[in-house]
Amino acid sequence: MMKKQILSLLAGLAIGSATMLGADAPKYVFYFIGDGMGMGPVMAAESYWRDVRGRSVPLNMMQMPVVGWTRTFSASSPVTDSAAAGTALSTGAKTRNGMLGQNADSVDVISVARVMKDRGMGVGVLTSVAADDATPGAFYAHVPHRKMFYDIDCALAASGYDFVGGAGIQGLKDKEGNDTDVAERLRREKVQVLHGPAALDSIGDGRVLLLNYEGSEPWNIGYTIDSIGDATLHLPQMTRACLAHLEKRSPEGFFMMVEGGNIDHALHGNDGGAAIKEILNFDEAIGVAFDFYRSHPEETLILVTADHDTGGMALGNLVLRYDARLGLFDAQRMSKEAFSAYCKGILKSRMNYTWDDMKELLREKLGFFTVVPVSPEQEESLKAQFDKTFLERNSADQKTLYASFNAFAVDVFRILNDAAGVGFTTTSHTGNPVPVFAVGVGADRFKGFNNNSDLPGHILDIINGRTN
Repeated sequence: MMKKQILSLLAGLAIGSATMLGADAPKYVFYFIGDGMGMGPVMAAESYWRDVRGRSVPLNMMQMPVVGWTRTFSASSPVTDSAAAGTALSTGAKTRNGMLGQNADSVDVISVARVMKDRGMGVGVLTSVAADDATPGAFYAHVPHRKMFYDIDCALAASGYDFVGGAGIQGLKDKEGNDTDVAERLRREKVQVLHGPAALDSIGDGRVLLLNYEGSEPWNIGYTIDSIGDATLHLPQMTRACLAHLEKRSPEGFFMMVEGGNIDHALHGNDGGAAIKEILNFDEAIGVAFDFYRSHPEETLILVTADHDTGGMALGNLVLRYDARLGLFDAQRMSKEAFSAYCKGILKSRMNYTWDDMKELLREKLGFFTVVPVSPEQEESLKAQFDKTFLERNSADQKTLYASFNAFAVDVFRILNDAAGVGFTTTSHTGNPVPVFAVGVGADRFKGFNNNSDLPGHILDIINGRTN
């Protein structure tokens, strides 16, 4: 027997014509989700933008006239994971951590993107991490666990969505490394699969799945701070490509969800510099939609929020107290993940790598001993950890959700964060509320203190013409 499917609070809102919008409804809806982007990271990015870059005009998201807050708790915990949060943001249903597109009773729930697609609108779903990760998956899949990548990718193929983009998809092979039928399903559904920026000129008129260059890691397009280069996709670039495709394919109306997924990855790693640069990259993608809004102010809604706060990042710490020196992050030319990977490469190769060699790397890639002050006591502590890690080979890694960091790397980045004036409380998520920014038709609906599960209902209220 086919599992019963419900619409949660979207049910009543979806009733009506399959193709008509409300009389006062926006034709174009942009839904931006900064993964892990609590207010602490936003304020650090805004302060960097103002004080280091010298920009007098605020970030795009902070130029939006409507501001609110959102609670993020899940049905199983006051601290949500991305699957439960994504499900709430996409369907209006609170669910248990780990579940995707199902409510807490394991019944499938419908996303706002699905409702809009069924009404004849174009749909685009983008992310800077895997296209089948929790947040994008919440807009098209229904699985009891977020790691069921094969099932999620089958749902992606069957979704009918016009444009999906991300670093990669993870269900192409099974646990034994054998090919699954996901590629064949995509071909059968006439999805054009493209790889990397070089393929942007090859986008056709049909459905598109845009992924990073072939052979790249499927879970992240890479950090801006690592100078990932022209061979790698960038979120603003993906946003422009998706917008152009939807304008051509569905000029009568469309819905876009754009996730800044690697903000979360940087925050899990307590990498303050990388997180700030990813938020600025995400805000540049928001700027693409903001420019579109300025040309279509009476037909567009833009909503910006986060699925949860990650890391408990704060602007201000116990070291600098009433000061911050975010300009020190401009000396950082390597993410914590890249630095840790380099350290692990040294260990694996068993090369003769001295403390003087490491000091030179720290100067070149992180500005230590030049721009970033390192006290004699800190250098002595770093040297001791270097010896323990590289000579004695006797140090434990710090494991986070997306990475395992070399112990020496953990100490190095703790010093960098301390010197710059940012602090972290955890390498996991927190239960802190997250910001909401909105502009356009019906934006006032998002004022005040919301539940994350309220937002898709507000969107569909607005689409139905109930803008007040």
